Parts: sequence; C-alpha cells; structure tokens
Amino acid sequence: MKASIILAAITAFTLKASADCFSTRLGYPCCSGNDVVYTDNDGKWGVENGNWCGIDDTPSAAACWSLSQGYPCCSSSNAEVWYTDASGKWGVENGDWCGIPTGSTGGSTGGSTGGNVTPGEQYTHNGNPFANKDFYINPYYVEEIEGAIAQMSDSSLIAKAEKMKTYSNAIWLDSIKNMQSWLETNLKGALSQQNASGKDVLTVFVVYDLPGRDCHALASNGELLANDNDWARYKSEYIDVIEGHLKTYKSQPVVLIVEPDSLANMVTNLESTPACRDSEKYYMDGHAYLIKKFGVLPHVAMYLDIGHAFWLGWDDNREKAGKVYAKVISSGSPGKVRGFTDNVANYTPWEDPTLSRGPETEWNPCPDEKRYLQAIHKDFKAAGISSVYFVCDTSRNGKKVDRKHPGEWCNQTGVGVGARPQASPVSGMDYLDAFYWIKPLGESDGTSDESAVRFDGYCGHETAMKPAPEAGQWFQKHFEQGLKNANPPL
Repeated sequence: MKASIILAAITAFTLKASADCFSTRLGYPCCSGNDVVYTDNDGKWGVENGNWCGIDDTPSAAACWSLSQGYPCCSSSNAEVWYTDASGKWGVENGDWCGIPTGSTGGSTGGSTGGNVTPGEQYTHNGNPFANKDFYINPYYVEEIEGAIAQMSDSSLIAKAEKMKTYSNAIWLDSIKNMQSWLETNLKGALSQQNASGKDVLTVFVVYDLPGRDCHALASNGELLANDNDWARYKSEYIDVIEGHLKTYKSQPVVLIVEPDSLANMVTNLESTPACRDSEKYYMDGHAYLIKKFGVLPHVAMYLDIGHAFWLGWDDNREKAGKVYAKVISSGSPGKVRGFTDNVANYTPWEDPTLSRGPETEWNPCPDEKRYLQAIHKDFKAAGISSVYFVCDTSRNGKKVDRKHPGEWCNQTGVGVGARPQASPVSGMDYLDAFYWIKPLGESDGTSDESAVRFDGYCGHETAMKPAPEAGQWFQKHFEQGLKNANPPL
C-alpha cells in the first residue's frame, strides 16, 4: 500500500504494538479485529487507533497446501499469481515460490497465463533454438526489479525499470539448493504458459556448479570443491536431478548455458593457477558427463561457454581453444552441443570501432565480440567442430565501460544495458543464434569488502563500482546506472 494513499486518508497516530503479520514489513501494525476498510495486493487493511493496520489473513496449516511440496505459503491470500497448476495457485515471495491459500482469488497473473502443466508430445529443436519462440520471463528477477523500484524516486528511471520486467533472462542453477527450488517450478511455469497460449515458450537455464568452480577467481567460487566426494555429488545430486526434470518436461524447448568460465580456464590458466590444475579432471569429466546426459534430449540445446574477446581473442588462444573444445565435445558423444556462448557476465561491446589490433589491445585481433565470434567460428570449424553457433550475452554491454584494461570484469562503472534478447539479430551472421541476457543486470559480480573470504582483487580496482555486495546479491547503484546508460535506450 502506498504511503501517500495512507497519509491522504488518515492522520497517523502512535503505532500500537502487535503480533507479526504482512503489514509489519511495510511499517504498519497488525489489526486486533477483522473489519476490512481497504484491500490491495499486499493484503487486507483496517483502521485502529487512528492508523492503518494489516488484517492477519495468514492461512491455517490445512489451507497452506504448498507446505507438503516443500514450499511456504504466501503471506497474503491476495498475492500475485505467477502460474497455476493442478496443485493450486503459485506466487513469489522472498525470491522463492509460495502457495496462495486455498479459496483465494489472488492478484493479477504474472509469469504465466494458464494452469495446465501436463507435458505433451516430445518437442524437438529444429535449427535455431531461439527462433519463433516466446521467451519465458524469470519471476525471481521480476521480484528483484520490484524491490529496486521501491528504492527509486525518479519517475523516468522507474519507467525504465518497469520495461526491464518485460524482457527474458537466464535462470541460474548455481547451487544444488537453487536448482531444486528453481528448475522444476520454472519448467512448470513455462509449460503452463505454452499450453495456454499455444506458442512454444523457451526457458534458458545456466548450469553452474562444477567442483572447483571459477578456479581463477575468488568472488564466485561455488559450493563444491575439487575432490572425488563433491564430484560424486555433482553427478548424483545436481546433473542427474536436472536430467530427470528435463526428461519429464519433454514437450517444451529448453536452452542450457553450460558452466561459464570453466573451459576457458582450461585453455589459459592451467599453468598459472594451481586451483585450475586441481580442477582440470572435474571440469573435463563434468562436461563429458553432462553432454552425454543432456545432449541426447531433442528438446534441449546446449551452449558451452567460450569466455569473451579479451580472454580467448588472441590467435594462439583461439587455436588452443579449438583443440580443447573439440576434445570436450567428442568426449560427450553421443550427446550433441548446439554451440557456444560468449561475454557471459562481461562488458565487452558487440562492436567497438575505436579499437584495433595494437598496443592498446595488447595486439588482440578481436577487440570486440563481433570480431571475436567471426574469428572463432572459422577456428572451431577448422578444428573439426561441426555445430558452431553462438549466443552473445548483451545484458551489460550497451555502453563501453570505464575499465582501463579490457580484462576488467567486476562491477564495472559506466555499465549500460545492451541489445534486447532477440533471435538471429545480425544480418549476414547466420551462425549467431541470439542476443540474450544471461547475467542479470543488478546482480553483483563480487564484493568490494577486502576482509571478505570471497574478495577478489579485481573487485577492488579503480573502475569497479564500490561499495559492492557479494556475488549474486542485488547491487542497486549498478542497476540504476545500467538503466541510465542503456543502448538502445529503454
């Protein structure tokens, strides 16, 4: 409920102490009675002692049907409906799904428009997986943006943020817990939308939990260590579970972005970084295992990560990369890989005519993502890789950032939202499947707190925005700058 409405309606007096209910998080007490004066999407409101108060509408345990499925009940019976299935109506609170109490009507429908989540006939990708699809909207990111809007006062900025809610981005399965929370529920949401609309609805997930993850960085190290016990967990608790859900939801298109940064580290950092040497076996075996599992599913298209232009762009790195990626893909046979993804969570512009091969770029012949993909397409074909298609992450590369070295990657100042998600975006590059937002703008790259366990020196560099929260946590200032610098404008 908006504070302006409340102030216009009644003069506030001293708040009375009350038991916890939905309104306490908004700064208003709970009612002792049940007389409803006003209802909005937060819940039912009453007036007591000259002040607005929230009417406790918490459902009984019997009405909270979602508890038996491992999800909490929504705090309000008027929660926004994100999708409906055979169990009931689902909302999103605190970044997780919640069940809307039985008998409630709920608010407006968000991420889906139907209730049928019964899988149909087997779907099979044919050509570009992004073409002629509706892109599924990530409900968790929508909620993050709503939280960001609540901190804004600039109406033009709010309007830009509202537009962000209408674009699709990838859903990161970056831990076993998050995979368990987000994979099936979003597959259900997309299937419900698909069954209701009659149009194919594409969901994009990031598979990101290898043992020894991000071996050359500290900010985004994962939960699994580079050892045999965690390797067994990766297979049984993570990959096998994903496989099971993908086999169940076989009638809808899915794209998997596979383990960002991992194989690029195998190309460049084995000799210089002991942690990467320790992780090599698990990175290589992990890719072979998941390609065999996912690459035989006809409705699933996979893209392996190839870093970015200022990682593998040099001639010798691209040549070596061709050999590494060809070996990895072969090791996953009979599984198939559609292609590769570049610039994930990075800032390199799609085109930068101000740069060329010279001292400023350390003689890199590929100083932007377009030239990088043009070159690596030829190199990978020469290496014997048959399917060489690309998805470029354009979530944060709309404006050339302030970094003084193109290798800077952490929370760069000057950030701007880039090209919108789109299939086949560039004429004459039929091997470019899509521009897509893989790294969500507003989620931090890493903390700037030098005392933190996961502090990475790059996050303390001059052009890294500060103060910054831990990787994956919301970074309001960075989000707002990205809106202001959007190119094309929002």
